[in-house]
Amino acid sequence: MSRVSAALANAWQDRRRFILSWFALPMSLVVALLLGAVMMLALGANPITGYNALIVGAFDGSYALGATAVQAAPLLLVAVGICVAFRANMFNIGGEGQLAMGGVASAATALALPNLPSIVLIPVVLLAGAAGGAVWGAIPGAFKAYLNVNEILSTIMLNLVAVQIVNWLLAGPMVDKTQNSTYGLIPETRLLPKASWLPILIANTQLHLGVLIAVFVAVGVWVLLYKTSFGFRIQAVGLSRDASKYAGMPVKRTMTLAMTISGAMCGIGGALLVFGSISHRMVTDGSLTGFTGSDGFNGIVVALFGALNPIWSIISAFLFGGLIVGGDALQVATGVPADMVTALEGLVVVFVVSLEYMRRRSRATSLAPQNKSKDLPQGPATTVPAAAPFVGAQEPNEP
Repeated sequence: MSRVSAALANAWQDRRRFILSWFALPMSLVVALLLGAVMMLALGANPITGYNALIVGAFDGSYALGATAVQAAPLLLVAVGICVAFRANMFNIGGEGQLAMGGVASAATALALPNLPSIVLIPVVLLAGAAGGAVWGAIPGAFKAYLNVNEILSTIMLNLVAVQIVNWLLAGPMVDKTQNSTYGLIPETRLLPKASWLPILIANTQLHLGVLIAVFVAVGVWVLLYKTSFGFRIQAVGLSRDASKYAGMPVKRTMTLAMTISGAMCGIGGALLVFGSISHRMVTDGSLTGFTGSDGFNGIVVALFGALNPIWSIISAFLFGGLIVGGDALQVATGVPADMVTALEGLVVVFVVSLEYMRRRSRATSLAPQNKSKDLPQGPATTVPAAAPFVGAQEPNEP
């Protein structure tokens, strides 16, 4: 009877782990939407009308789908950068500043090289954006690796530095001084060279080349993390810096490179915000969110919902891009503030983090019988695997 009970218990643990791996994340979104419906009812709005407007505004027709994809592109790039940092067990909260520095670096490059042909200028400005974001990511990475400075605090503080730099550049050296400008009343650059504009892929939509670039980068980073020795080194350093150092890996350099790559991904996102915009210039209102639209913080939510995996983050970014685009339609249809979408994102984060705790607990429970076997005589080759020590340590193939 005990063997039957043990077999049933093991079967239940396997089923529970399967459910947590494949269905928990979608269910967290469903539960968040249900709670959002309760909030709409409390505000006197019809949730069916609201969600119908959200879905139609974000996914109904080629124009809506194009707008959602364009909104998702910078979110995806930030999420991919977050995935790289998290795999090294580092927390990049500086996406806002890295987006801004990537945007301003790419805009300055385009203004400095206005006569290059489009086939050359577009890659150049994207690389400039990556360089700007990479520098802003390397700084906290090096501080963490060599001086043990908390990367959460340093990335947040660098966001504040970035906004001051951008404001100074857009109101000073890079300000639009042409006759058609606002004469410095709005911090903005002059119209960027047409050769630098990201081409529209489908006529009468906003869908531009940056969407394909973001997807390509996400796939490339997945290959980097899971199919290369450098990616293995990043994950090894994230799992145990001491063990990686004992194995001869350059731990400090790997940590710095991980944050540099993370910042570079955000920097490319900043370039997309500039060269894929309708105005075709870099504009701000004096705050980072005036340029980024909070994509640097929303990208963290996208990465968490995508299980810190670049491939799954593609789907996650599209869903959250739809929430942001459809939020305006929801507000028009129901009168509920569009900020309710921000509340929905917060609920998703709470559920995702809670589910990660349940997943780790389930994994630890499944290893308990092996741990008990330590009381029995064991051969020298018997080993017991340890549970994942941090949120980004689940197996690569899990969603």
